[in-house]
Amino acid sequence: MNRRKFLSLAGASVVVVAGTTYLLSDRQHFVRDDIKGNNNNKLPLKPDEKEILYLASLAPSGHNTQPWIVKYLEPYHWIISNDKTKWLPAVDPTQRETILSIGAFIQNLEYAAAILGYSCEFSLLALNNQDEDIIEAKLKKTTNKVSFDTKAIKLRRTVRSGYMKEPLKKEHVAFLTGHDKDYFHFFSNNSKEYCWLNEQTIEANRQQTFRDAAQSELADWMRLSSKEAKKYCDGLTTASMEINGMPGWVVRNFYSKKDVMGKKFREQGLDKVKEQVGSSGGWLLITSKDNSASTLIETGKRLQRMLLKTREKSIAIHPMTQILEEAEYRNELNQSIGISNTVQFILRAGYVKNYPDPVSLRRPVERFVKIQ
Repeated sequence: MNRRKFLSLAGASVVVVAGTTYLLSDRQHFVRDDIKGNNNNKLPLKPDEKEILYLASLAPSGHNTQPWIVKYLEPYHWIISNDKTKWLPAVDPTQRETILSIGAFIQNLEYAAAILGYSCEFSLLALNNQDEDIIEAKLKKTTNKVSFDTKAIKLRRTVRSGYMKEPLKKEHVAFLTGHDKDYFHFFSNNSKEYCWLNEQTIEANRQQTFRDAAQSELADWMRLSSKEAKKYCDGLTTASMEINGMPGWVVRNFYSKKDVMGKKFREQGLDKVKEQVGSSGGWLLITSKDNSASTLIETGKRLQRMLLKTREKSIAIHPMTQILEEAEYRNELNQSIGISNTVQFILRAGYVKNYPDPVSLRRPVERFVKIQ
């Protein structure tokens, strides 16, 4: 065989091997619509109960940990509990964010129940953020149904990219905040507070990114492959992080926790943060009177009520809470932006031309309901 023919055959072999490798690789995002229920017949859930709890589970949470357990006592009588295996001690050591997320879960539950014709009676059980049992919920059938569209719950999502720099209109801010306007503070992108929040968000991200405990915790909740995503049905996937196309394929097939802990990955993450904060219509902050468990639950509900209105106005929301999670920056926050009450959420906000469908994963109801 002459050299030219050998090289030609060798080249063709490489192409065939590469093509075969690609076809056998993790080629597509694993997204929410790909999740199938467990059909666990051991759970005595009524159809309405399962639907209500599924809709409740579409609430947001830090790193998409979904930190809730539902203890099933009897039909339409549950305890909403704190799942300690889903805590984030490196960035949320007091479980403040955990209780806020459970508050958002409860707001979704209340809306979903009302849509199906149930009223909710809630009783607070928790004395602090670390208590296991948070809320007792009793649902009762009523003759009144609320005309709230479940699509608002099903289509809510965090959007990270594609923001326009047009400031949010005053009437749209008023629409989002509604009767809760005293707890919201909007800083348009032409304000000095906006510039300060931009700069401090970048610096707080820099500190958190190079704090090994926080980066390791992030790596633990990243579902780098579709196999991992399918196994856990939670955490941060390439789809939810908006790592698409060839970069997403590379991450799913070749990245590991070791890569996430590497300098290059951290620096790329920081570059993305800089790009994000440089493009938005402003910052929307949510405050509360104190940090009690009851107040945090109400604040989480307040967040969710607002989030369910955003798609209607093509407004994207991206929580960026690193200032609150890094003490050095949190201690300067109130004085620097002129707010006296406790800030619980820092939300990047802006208009988007195309609102994408949700992709973040959710555990099937059977995985977070426990029979008592």
